[in-house]
Amino acid sequence: FCQTTGLGGTTSTEHRSEQIESMEPVRDRVIRVTFNADVHSSIQWNFKPQQSEIYVVPGETALAFYKAKNPTDKPIIGISTYNVVPFEAGQYFNKIQCFCFEEQRLNPQEEVDMPVFFYIDPEFADDPKMAKVDLITLSYTFFEAKEGQKLPLPGYQ
Repeated sequence: FCQTTGLGGTTSTEHRSEQIESMEPVRDRVIRVTFNADVHSSIQWNFKPQQSEIYVVPGETALAFYKAKNPTDKPIIGISTYNVVPFEAGQYFNKIQCFCFEEQRLNPQEEVDMPVFFYIDPEFADDPKMAKVDLITLSYTFFEAKEGQKLPLPGYQ
């Protein structure tokens, strides 16, 4: 529910290709999107965004990358969660492709690029609560995946 509605700072993942193709960018509304990366103490990965920020307009797709490296001498499986700040903007932040909630196995010394393909719904520009929002932060945290472990979906449970 939270992934679909954006409650609790989670982003929406429900989108249709025809909706994306027919979106009209809101050119007079520029939003700065910043990127944050954290790792839980349970995982020994290096994890960081490849760009600190990008500028987007509602209704236009964007692509960002994170980089993860396993500096150890053993394979490690990680899984990430995410959130969006301000929380109210999460309902308009739509991820088309993302590495979140999927196990990522990195072999010893392996380094990978992880894409995030997203857009901000054009309705963002019409929401009076978003009128003064010109900065959105997308944040990911990686945890080590344990056999049979299930991470709770982000948001209010």
